[in-house]
Amino acid sequence: MCDILRMIENIIPAREASIGSMDVRRVLPFRERRTVGPFIFVDDFGPVEVVSGTSLDVLPHPHIGLATVTYLLSGRMKHRDSLGSVQVIEPGAVNWMTAGRGIVHSERVSDAGNEPGSGLFGLQTWVALPQRLEDCEPAFRHTGREELPETEGEGTRLRVILGSGFGLRSPVETHGEPFYAEAELAAGQTLAIPREIEERSVYLLKGRLTADGREILPGTMAVFSEGGEAEVHAAKDSRFMIIG
Repeated sequence: MCDILRMIENIIPAREASIGSMDVRRVLPFRERRTVGPFIFVDDFGPVEVVSGTSLDVLPHPHIGLATVTYLLSGRMKHRDSLGSVQVIEPGAVNWMTAGRGIVHSERVSDAGNEPGSGLFGLQTWVALPQRLEDCEPAFRHTGREELPETEGEGTRLRVILGSGFGLRSPVETHGEPFYAEAELAAGQTLAIPREIEERSVYLLKGRLTADGREILPGTMAVFSEGGEAEVHAAKDSRFMIIG
C-alpha cells in the first residue's frame, strides 16, 4: 500500500447541528477546511426512526447563489419548491436544485409515504456555483436510482451520483465539476481514489476504514492532498461517500 499518511490534509469530525426539527451531523464547513472541491456544506442525518406525531420536516426556506443536493440511503422525503416542483425522493436517487437568483423549498418526511417505525438516513450537501452563474435562473432536477451508473467488483460496489470517475459518468447536469459517489467496501478490501478528481475526501457512514494505518471512524471525513495517491482499506464492512 502506498504511504498516504502524509497525503491526508485533514481529518474532520462531524458536529451536531439542527435544521428546523431535524438534527444533523455537519462535517463541512470546518474551521480548518471550509470546502472540498465545490462542496461548501455537508450534512448527514439519521439513521432516525420515523415516529407518528413527531416531525422530521424541513419547512419552507430560501436559498440563493448555490445548488443543493439531496441523497437518501433509507426512507423517503417529499421535495416542494417555488417553481412548482413536487417530487418524492427514495434511496439511491438524487435531487439537484439550482438556487441561482433565488428559490424556496421544503423537504418533508411526514407526507412522503414512510411507514411508522421505518428509518430515515441521508445527506444534504450544498455546492457553490461558478460566480457567473450565481444569479442564474433557478431549476430542479430529479434523477432516479436506475439512471445512476454503478460498478461492482470483488467486495466493492460504487455508484456515481455527480460527475465522472472510476470509468463512470453521472447523467446529472451540474455546474462546475463536483464529484460525488456512494461506495461499499467489504472487510479486507482496498479502494484507490483516482487522481483526476482534483480534491478528494471520504466521509464514513458506517464500518471502519484505515489509510496507511490511520483510522477513519463513522461520522468522520478524511481529506487527501491534491495530486497524490489516495486509497482506503476496509477494516470492517464499510459504507462511505466520496466527495470532491
